[in-house]
Amino acid sequence: MHQGDSLQIEVRQKDLDEPVASAPSAPVSVWGVSFSGALRTRWARLPLPGNAEVDVIDDWSAGRVAHDDWARGGASQGPGWLGFLADASDLLAGTLDLNMVPALIAQIVVPRLATWCAVYTAGASGEPPTPAYLWHADESQIDALREQLDQAEIPALDNLSPMPIQLADWQSLAFPLTARGRSLGVMCLGRAGRFPDDVAQLAEDLGRRAALAMDNARLYAQQADANRALQRSLLPPGTPAETPGLDYSVVYEPAGETNEVGGDFYDLFTTGESSWRFAIGDVCGTGPEAAAVTGLARHTLRLLAREGYDVAAVMSRLNRAILEEGERARFLTLLHGEITRTKKGLDLSLISAGHPEALRLRPSGVVEGVVTSQSLLGVFPEAEFEADHVHLAPGDVLLGVTDGVTERRSGSRLLDDDGGLAKLLAECVDLSARGVAERIRRAVEEFAVEPSADDLAILVLRAD
Repeated sequence: MHQGDSLQIEVRQKDLDEPVASAPSAPVSVWGVSFSGALRTRWARLPLPGNAEVDVIDDWSAGRVAHDDWARGGASQGPGWLGFLADASDLLAGTLDLNMVPALIAQIVVPRLATWCAVYTAGASGEPPTPAYLWHADESQIDALREQLDQAEIPALDNLSPMPIQLADWQSLAFPLTARGRSLGVMCLGRAGRFPDDVAQLAEDLGRRAALAMDNARLYAQQADANRALQRSLLPPGTPAETPGLDYSVVYEPAGETNEVGGDFYDLFTTGESSWRFAIGDVCGTGPEAAAVTGLARHTLRLLAREGYDVAAVMSRLNRAILEEGERARFLTLLHGEITRTKKGLDLSLISAGHPEALRLRPSGVVEGVVTSQSLLGVFPEAEFEADHVHLAPGDVLLGVTDGVTERRSGSRLLDDDGGLAKLLAECVDLSARGVAERIRRAVEEFAVEPSADDLAILVLRAD
């Protein structure tokens, strides 16, 4: 194998009885013996004349014959290279950020394998690779190198083997980044001297690992984009811009790192010049399965309201719709009501289907429950519902929450133990609807050190 200024010769032997390896009979630069199982590899490096000119790609291609031997424990790399590859693999596997992977590739390679590294990613169909990241051991040289690379011809992505790049003052190689049959980009490396065979082989191996990391990040980004689009479609298209006589506020926080929508949901929409419908609900469970029922409930509520069904009829039909989902059905707690503006405040017709108790706060500081709990949705086909009627005088506040609030846990205590939520609401006299919602949200956050594992929704209605 050509090493630039020397030639490495290796002889692999097995089943030898010699206890001690003897030195080569001719002068060499360095020699040694490596062991791998029953195999013993003797190796030595012979110096080459200073004027020897061998094309770097020919050198590398010739070294491919020895690549399998190296992978099985050959002498030229040794445990240091294996540790380098292991560390590089861990770093590449540690991120799913598509924009971060090219930067990791370049900073892993420089200066261990090359003086500089440029990573190019696949452009649009038929277009040349796009520069993604450039790194040089001497940061002051990056701008000059970028100008050189802009004038260089970067190999097309359909090349499946390393190729030289014509770049002044540098020995440069371009390695394809290919994973799962897809060309993702090119990794270009440059050194002041020739590329030893072991370094080229190592770079090729690293390129395969880097390409796999890029492809994983690409697939993750595509899936995350699809999830976000589907999740956003489950959120209300918007709340009313003008609600004369009604001050309202909503807080919504789904559990999980990637969820925008979970099992909790809310809605508030206009049904007439001085009337609105509202809902706050909680589907059993979290994640995509719960979000599917969330979408069904919210769209059904809006559709039936537009068709003129009253609150009780809406609840009965939604209950049947959930049950018709069969094995995918999940039970749902829901507080749903209609708001009508009057000269003396707001009249509410509302139903609580197994939902945490709705509370009314008077300007005097008195807090009271105002609705009777009825059957959960999605459990009993024969369930019937009857609306309760509540009046909110000017300054009165109605609070609806999901169990992400009432069941917030700190050790063995829940936030709503001993009427905890009612006590919090009693402290909110004279606050706007937004002020009440934020006061409750902050209390939930501060109640325990660890983050909540449950979705959270808060709906506040205040009569002006």
